[in-house]
Amino acid sequence: MAPRPLARVAVAGLAAVALLGSAACGSGFDDSSEGTAQSSGPASLQILIGSSGDAETKAVQDAAAKWAGESGNTATVTPAQDLTQQLGQGLAGGTPPDVFYVDAAQFADYASVGALEPYGDKISNTGDFYESLRTAFTYDGKFYCAPKDFSTLALQINTDLWTKAGLTDADIPTTWDQLTATAQKIKAKGQVPLALGDTRDRVGAFMVQNGGWLMSEDGKQPTADTPENLAALQYVKDLVTKGLAQYPKQLDAGWSGEAFGKGKAVMTIEGNWIKGALQNDFPNVKYQVVPLPAGPKGPGTLSFTQCWGIAAKSKYKEQAIKFVEAMTAGEQQMAFARAFGVMPSRQSVHDQYVTAFPADKPFIDGVEYAQGPVNAPKMDSVLRDLEAGLQALSTGDPKTILANFDKNAKAALGD
Repeated sequence: MAPRPLARVAVAGLAAVALLGSAACGSGFDDSSEGTAQSSGPASLQILIGSSGDAETKAVQDAAAKWAGESGNTATVTPAQDLTQQLGQGLAGGTPPDVFYVDAAQFADYASVGALEPYGDKISNTGDFYESLRTAFTYDGKFYCAPKDFSTLALQINTDLWTKAGLTDADIPTTWDQLTATAQKIKAKGQVPLALGDTRDRVGAFMVQNGGWLMSEDGKQPTADTPENLAALQYVKDLVTKGLAQYPKQLDAGWSGEAFGKGKAVMTIEGNWIKGALQNDFPNVKYQVVPLPAGPKGPGTLSFTQCWGIAAKSKYKEQAIKFVEAMTAGEQQMAFARAFGVMPSRQSVHDQYVTAFPADKPFIDGVEYAQGPVNAPKMDSVLRDLEAGLQALSTGDPKTILANFDKNAKAALGD
């Protein structure tokens, strides 16, 4: 099973950007909110989702059927084979679904060409959504769409291997210095301390822990080439070059969760999707989840989220907003959490979630200090270049990697 955010990012290719770019030029997205005739009365909503599997598909279809039955509308939920491609084709052809999943990593591309209806402030109690999630779906000062759920990164520890290395709860790292010290103890026992994904979706957490990030909060300026980010990348490079952390490919694994499940590393840094992956593929692994070690500037993690997008060209915007209202209600979000393992985006159900899933508390608490994906359009090739640099970090120059990102991002943004 592939790690969830990486699977999402992998499909966010140039094809989608090209489709949206042509749509912006030829289909009048920027004018569509005012030019689309609104239909009152019963609606026939078309809903396109990027499903994680049968459990998610059934849960969303059941919730949609319940809403439709109570509201007098109809709602057809279709799981996409390739969400980015199908959505891009629908938008470019002027026949998009009314409601659809939008990943935070792609959100700015859609918002920047006027493909999305900016309805976020029309949802009840928007302040109940975690602030970092609202920020992830805000573009040019507008809150576009309601976050449907989220994931964060935490530290997983194989408890059997931990004990084998002679470690106790006192060795659980809460700072970078402690992470280094614990990793050195593990290495001295002949084990691999940490399996670490070689992408921005993992390494980026260290930047946040040192007070840095790749872009300004408004998504207008690249901010990679800073002393904070440089120190963070240098720390990760030291872990890798000293054998205190290894990338999945060094461990003959497709992702860190697989390496962890096979017992090839004592610790790993992954999101709450690892729970399902381990249950399915490595059910005998015993492990615990703890917050990521804090950096010099404090705690930090990354968040991954999707929103319920509404097409700017939908004829049923009012009904679509009511549909999203029902899907993001606290009770419904808890039903989704139980059905397919997501974490609710509303703060008001935090305690309910922790009571139901106490082992996942470090994940849901991480949203308070989490950084979302890069929130800027036209960044696909820029981010791929960054990934290549991070994958070669052990022999590369962190300063050059960061400077290249800023240069490429400025060019992409037209500065």
